[in-house]
This record gives sequence, C-alpha cells and structure tokens, in this order.
Amino acid sequence: MTTRIAIDCMGGDHGPSVTVPAALRFLREDPAVELILVGQEALLRPLLLGEEANSRLRLQHASEVIGMDEAPAQALRSKKDASMRVALNLVKAGEADACVSAGNTGALMAISRFVLKMLPGIDRPALCPILPTADGGHVHMLDLGANVDCSAQDLLQFGVMGAMLAAAVDHLERPRVGLLNIGSEEIKGNEVVKEAGRLLKASGLNFVGNVEGDGIYRHEADVIVCDGFVGNVALKASEGVAQMLASLLKTEFSRNPLTKLAALVALPVLRRFKQRLDPRRYNGAVLLGLKGVSVKSHGSADALSFYHALARARDAAQNRVVERIAAQLAQLPATDVAAEVS
Repeated sequence: MTTRIAIDCMGGDHGPSVTVPAALRFLREDPAVELILVGQEALLRPLLLGEEANSRLRLQHASEVIGMDEAPAQALRSKKDASMRVALNLVKAGEADACVSAGNTGALMAISRFVLKMLPGIDRPALCPILPTADGGHVHMLDLGANVDCSAQDLLQFGVMGAMLAAAVDHLERPRVGLLNIGSEEIKGNEVVKEAGRLLKASGLNFVGNVEGDGIYRHEADVIVCDGFVGNVALKASEGVAQMLASLLKTEFSRNPLTKLAALVALPVLRRFKQRLDPRRYNGAVLLGLKGVSVKSHGSADALSFYHALARARDAAQNRVVERIAAQLAQLPATDVAAEVS
C-alpha cells in the first residue's frame, strides 16, 4: 500500500535546505511512499537533484511561509496559502495520508485543528513523541506541550489516544498505560491527577497505575500520560541531562594524553552510547485527536532528524492510527468521554 505524505518544506529553522534532502533520502529508501513537497517552487526545484521526473514525487507551490515566531491566530487568519496550510489541506482533500512540518508549533496545532477537525469525543489534540528507554526500546509520552492545563477527562483521552498509537505502530496487543505522578501510590498527586487515575483504571485500557519520572526510562509503561506543562518540563530536563552527560564525557576524555588514549580504546562503546541517546532518532511528535495525521518535527531538525519525522508520519498513516482511536473511543462508556456539545 502506498502512503502519501505532504511535507511543509518551508517550515523550521532551516527550511528547504533540510526538508528537501531528507525527503529525497526517504523517497529513495522507501519505495512504498509518495511525497508532495509543498513550498515556494522556485526555491524547491533547484534542490531536487535530478528527481524531478520521479513519479512518486510532486511539487505543490505555496506562496506564503509562516514564521517561527508568528502568532498562531494571525497565521490562521491571514496566510491561507502558507506551505503548512496547503500541506494540511492536501490531507483533508484525501490527496495525502499525512502531513509533516517543522514549523511553528502553535500555528501547526491551530491550523491542523481548523482544517482537519477533531475526532468526536476528543476535546484537545495532544503532542505524542517517543523517548528512548534503558532496555533499547521506547515509550510514547503525551502531552508534551500542546496543552498546559488539562482536566482529568483530557488525561483519559490522552491515554486512549496514546494506547491506540502504541498498539498500531509497535504492534502491541495491550499497551501498558501509566500516569506520570510524584509517587506510585494512588493517593499521590493533585486532584486532577487522582481523578484521571480513577478514570483510566475504569476505562478498559491496560492501566498500570502511577509512574514516577525515573520510571519513564525504565520502560515501566509503553504510554505515559501527563499534561503538557509537566510533559514539556520532563522532556527538556531529560534532553538537558543527555547533553550534559555527552559534554562531561568529552571533557573528561580530553583531559590529558592518557584519557585521550582511553577514549580511543572506548570509541566503539562511545559511538553506540551516542547513537542510542541521539535525539534525532526520536524526532517527530504525532498530533493526536485529529481526523487526519499531522506530525510535528523539531524546528531545529537537521536532515537525519527530519527523516525520522517522516518515518513517524508514515507509520501512523499506514497503521491507521486515526481510525483505531475513533474505534476505541466509541467503546468507552459515555460518561468517560467528553460530552459533545449539542
């Protein structure tokens, strides 16, 4: 089955100089994908490196670009021919199965919600990336920044969406769902978190209870649920620790001739260590809760990082994550799903 991905080539800190090379590599390595490069054609075409005649590659001109610091509401109202919006319109029209953008996060959320609409029973979309775990696997964690303040119902919905994503792309029959908290006991946490725990326990999901911060990387659950404020702080703190460890190792191994020699001996181990913690391999957060697949790449992504975001979009589309979420929501008791506004 062919998967069609619309790429906002103008988004991110580096724009086409990163998105186009990543797209061409992805196209070469996966014969089952078709790519639509969306952006200013005059800037994109010179970067195609002889791939213009590839039947699986198409250019879609978009005259406008949404700035990384542009207000989402302004972008939604005034830039209807922005590359991000044109790419999402292709998903809505059925010409693409997924959209990937490294652009303005707030704008992507607002335009995705406006263009693709929300699934029935979902109040808010949630950003769900993957994080590495100590056993060589990964964990899906949501929300990591889309929603700062969440209700218990929101957290329940995040649990459903994350479980369906993990079941689809990791082929898990019953993914373990954990609730990020300050302790493993049910009495821990604020009232919202405690109520969310009760809802998740009654939801029919494979809820394993509360998970503390260090349990994320011990792989105590396949899906970790939290609000966007806590999730984003946890993510950025983890990235900071990883960067600090890499910096300290480099400093210590460069200290004197003996440590430099030790570094040469340890080079294979250090390379594997770096690869396992390389955040580029985990780039790409699926924006869950929409009637279509929208994936957010890190704004500062390089070509390797953006390549992995494209893979995340392909996996979500191929495994019909949107349909799985809708089906699971339909099985929940009406009291567990946010009531639709009549």
